[in-house]
Formats: sequence, structure tokens, C-alpha cells
Amino acid sequence: MISPATLPPAQRLRRSLPADARELPWRAPDGHSLRTLDWPAPTGKRRGSLLFMPGRGDAYEKWLEALGQWHEGGWHVGAADWRGQALSGRLGLGALTGHVSDFSVWVDDYAALWADWAQRTPAPHVAVAHSMGGHIVLRAVAERKVAPDAVVLSAPMLGLRPAWVPSRVLHLVARTIAGWGDPRRPAWSGSEKPEVIPRVRSRLLTHDLSRYDDEEWWRAQRPAIEMGAASWGWIERALASIRFLEAPGVLEAVEVPVLMLATRADGLVSRPAIRRAAARRPACELLAFGGECRHEILREVDPVRDRAMDTIGQFLDRVAPAKG
Repeated sequence: MISPATLPPAQRLRRSLPADARELPWRAPDGHSLRTLDWPAPTGKRRGSLLFMPGRGDAYEKWLEALGQWHEGGWHVGAADWRGQALSGRLGLGALTGHVSDFSVWVDDYAALWADWAQRTPAPHVAVAHSMGGHIVLRAVAERKVAPDAVVLSAPMLGLRPAWVPSRVLHLVARTIAGWGDPRRPAWSGSEKPEVIPRVRSRLLTHDLSRYDDEEWWRAQRPAIEMGAASWGWIERALASIRFLEAPGVLEAVEVPVLMLATRADGLVSRPAIRRAAARRPACELLAFGGECRHEILREVDPVRDRAMDTIGQFLDRVAPAKG
């Protein structure tokens, strides 16, 4: 690995694992091993504990800047790869295809991981997640499989694009296509969308090219974390799970304080779906961005990112204050 000391100061924290953090295997109840990150709070600080879960095709390395900021604020920080992603194995055809037989597999993994993590870390306990991770965390809360003190969801995957097509129609189309062959087969070539080269792909994720390049840098250092397209089975199961959350009474029953972050310029998930979900719970707060912000809100340019992190901090101070 390239020495972080050779990197510019602005990139140093984003491109090196902290010395006091540990990468550990964690075994799910069925024996599948997930890679986790455990980063105890700085000495003398005890704000609480925060477990971050990334999005589809993600690895936690690319979120180190946000994790570091929360850690500096006194949080005991944890993170993990989803089963079948990064260094937690593969479930699709080939090393790059993201697949899962059903989203309930991830919900159950998360519930077991949360129970173990919350038992050994200081309260209050906060669930933070991005995109697909946000969907899974919200579903786990809605199913009462986890009970965090607060939830923060960045661009949660509560609907897929095109946003104007109802999820039931998208689901029917995806189920038909998935049934034409092996559902583990990739749905497209390339990374996040068909025929998108890496630099153009950045236009889907962030305006900040330096932060975007952090992901490519980590993939060069740790090639095994790289992932590409989702499978047709993933798309079909994602839409089935989205429809589950859309059912009347599901989100209305969520009692945990929730903050959602969304952006009008999101090219991957549906902002209208996020708005509808937030409106179903009077206690749910929504921070909405416009064209200045793309999908990876916590990896955006400083003005956007600072506003997001400040809002998250203020939300947690109100709904999950430090114990004692």
C-alpha cells in the first residue's frame, strides 16, 4: 500500500486506516463472515456509539472521512461490509456482480450484527447508513428487529429511477427479466449505470473529484473490494423490498427518530420516494438539497458536506444526547 505520508494533507485521513481502529471478522448466525471496522472513541470522550452501513457495491473505506469526523466528536464508530460485498464474500456470478437471494438476508445479518455491537458499546446507539444500506436499516427498524436511539439515512434507497414509474410497474418488469435466465447475472456492464466510464460515473455520485478518486485509490490498494453491476435478481428483490416499505402502516409504525438526507440531483435513487417516506412519519426530519448535491451527500464538496454533517450533529444532540 502507498504510504499515507506521501499524500496531500486533505487526502491523508481519507486514504489511511486509523492506527487505533481494528478490522475484524464477524460471523453471522449461519457462519458467513463479514468484515467489520471497530474504532473506539478517543480517550476521555464518550459521546455514544454509531454504526455506519454503506450502499450497494460499497466498501467502508470510502467513508473514512465521515467516520473520522464522528470519531473526533467522541463517538465509538463501527462499520461493516454487507454480505456479498467488498471483503465479505460474493453471492453473484463472478467477482464483480452484486447479488442477494432476498433482502431479508441482509436485514437478518444487520439485526444480528446490531445486537452484538450494541451490547458491547456505550449508549446512545445510532444507526447511520447510505443508499441501499439506508433501505436495509429502515426495514430492520420497521420490522422491529433493531431499536436504535436514532437513525440517519443518507440518500436512502426507497425508490429506484425512473422515479415517475410506480415501483409496482418496475417490479413487474424486473421480475419478468430476472426470470429469463440466471437471476445472478449482471444487469448491465460497467459500474453504476450502463456504459458509464469512471470519470463520467463521478457525475452520478459527487461534484468533488478528489473525494470521488478516493474510491479508485482504495480499489487500487485493495483490489478485492471492487464491485460492479447489480444482478437482475438484486434489482427484482430490491423492488420487492421497496414495495414492502411502501405498504400502508409499515413506516407509520416506526417510532425511532429518523433524519433523512436527499437531493434533487440524485441519479440513482428516487428523491420523491424519500419525500413520501419522510412525510409518512411526523417525527421524521428531511434535509433536502438541490442541484448542488449528488448521490453521495457525505462525500460532496465542502459547503454541501458541511451542511449535511452539521445537520446530523444537531439532530443527534437533540434526539440522542450523551449519557451522563
